[in-house]
Amino acid sequence: MMRILITGATGFVGNHLRRYFLSQTDWDIVGTSYPDRPPSPDDPERESLHFLDLRDAAATRALLAQSPPDYVIHLAAQSHVPTSYQDPWGTLDNNIRGQLNLLEAFKALGLTPRTLVIGSGEEYGRANADELPLTENHPLRPENPYSVSKVAQDVMGYQYFISFGLPIIRLRPFNHVGPGQSARFVLPAFASQVAGIEAGKQAPVMRVGNLTPARDFTDVRDVVRAYHLALLHGSPGEVYNIASGTPHTIQSIVDQLIALAAVPIRVEIDPERYRPADVPVFYGSAAKLRQDTGWEPEIPLEQTIQDVLDEWRQFTTGV
Repeated sequence: MMRILITGATGFVGNHLRRYFLSQTDWDIVGTSYPDRPPSPDDPERESLHFLDLRDAAATRALLAQSPPDYVIHLAAQSHVPTSYQDPWGTLDNNIRGQLNLLEAFKALGLTPRTLVIGSGEEYGRANADELPLTENHPLRPENPYSVSKVAQDVMGYQYFISFGLPIIRLRPFNHVGPGQSARFVLPAFASQVAGIEAGKQAPVMRVGNLTPARDFTDVRDVVRAYHLALLHGSPGEVYNIASGTPHTIQSIVDQLIALAAVPIRVEIDPERYRPADVPVFYGSAAKLRQDTGWEPEIPLEQTIQDVLDEWRQFTTGV
C-alpha cells in the first residue's frame, strides 16, 4: 500500500487534497497540522493526522521514521501576503526552516519519496506585457516577504535534487480559489461581505482594496488534480507552473458577485486593503505541465465564484 505525507493537510488546499486522495486512490494518508490541532480523520482506517510544527527538526524526523512515505506534498507554509509584511521573519523562518527540516530528515533516514515542493506564481513578481504569459524560464523577481520565502523553498528543492538525488518536483501555482478558503483572501473576502449583507448582518456596502490588478485564478479542485498528476508524471528536478492562462481583474470578480447578490450593494474603496507593492497584471502558462502530465483546468471561474458565494451564504445563515 502506498503512503502519502501531506504537510499542512488541514489548511485550505490540504483539506481538498485529503478528500481527493481518499476518493481517487487507495493510498494511506499521513497529514500534519499546525498551529491548529487536527480534526478527527475522515477515514480513520486510511488517514492519520498529526499536530506537528515542521520547525521542530526532531519531531519531524520522528514522524517520518514512524510513517515513511512513498510520496510527499509539502504544503505547510505561511501563505498570506499581508501577514508576511507584518511579520517578515516569521514567514521566512516558518517556510524555509520547515522545508529544510523535512528534506534533512529524508537524508538522515535514507528516504527518497517523490516530493512536490509547492512554490508560487508570486515568485515571478511584475512583468512587462511582452513577457506574458509567464513561463518557467521567466526571471524570479519576488516583491514581498512571502514570495521571497517561496523562492528560497523553490531553489532549495532544486539544490537537494542536484546535490543528493532526492526526486523533488517544484510547482509554481498561481492564484487558486474555491470553497473552504479563508476570508483573508480576495474572493472569500468579498463573498463573505455579500452573504453578510444579504442576511442583514451588515450595511449594504462592500469594502474593497485595489480593483485594477489582473490575476490568474484556478479553482482549487483543479489545482489538486494538477498536484496528483505532477506527483505521478512530473520530472524530478523540473519546475512547473499551474495556471489557467487567463487574467481576470479584481474588478471583474466584484462585478460578478454584485450581479449574483440578492440585494443592491454599494462598493467603497478601503485604503487599508491596499498592498505596499501590487503587481498590475500577471498570468502564467501551464503548457509545460500540460505536455508532461496532460492536466487541463476544468472548472470555470464563474462556477468557482458561485460555489464560494453559496458556501458563505450557508455559513452566514446556518442553513
